[in-house]
Amino acid sequence: MKYNIRGENVEVTNAIKEYVEKKIGKLERYFDSPPTSEVHVNISVYNDEQQIEVTIPMTNLLLRAEEQHNDLYAAIDLVVDKLERQIRKYKTKVNRKFKQNGSPKHIFAEMEREVQAEKQAELDEDELDIVRTKRFDLKPMDSEEAVLQMDMLGHAFYVFTNSITGSTSVVYRRRDGRYGLIEPS
Repeated sequence: MKYNIRGENVEVTNAIKEYVEKKIGKLERYFDSPPTSEVHVNISVYNDEQQIEVTIPMTNLLLRAEEQHNDLYAAIDLVVDKLERQIRKYKTKVNRKFKQNGSPKHIFAEMEREVQAEKQAELDEDELDIVRTKRFDLKPMDSEEAVLQMDMLGHAFYVFTNSITGSTSVVYRRRDGRYGLIEPS
């Protein structure tokens, strides 16, 4: 794997770089052949809070995790644990589902994390500010697979193309912990 490590408000030293590469490199044991994708690591520091974001885009899978901690090395360990859980979940639940249905492979929609809730300044009632625009490919899948992918990414909602109806649909996590589906009429 190739590493692209960036630092915001922090200098990425050789020790930090080596630690990140060593820890994330351990994820290769979960794959038959080492992934050739580039690992994007963003390390930032805000008010004594260390944050690390790791994105590993692969052909059929997007691994993404972020973690905050007072200690950078602890944050790195926690983010690698999250990535390991995602890989194990990918290898068990999703593969089992597709083996049962006889489908040879699956494709994860490459949707980045949803925008984190930020403290908003008071906005004029007449103005609506769009602060971020995202574009991604909608992959055809059923609602059950969309829920699995939403949970793997840690999102509250997931937009997908329904493979049965061909229309764009949204699954979301309800406050009671169950799931909802929004479909056009």
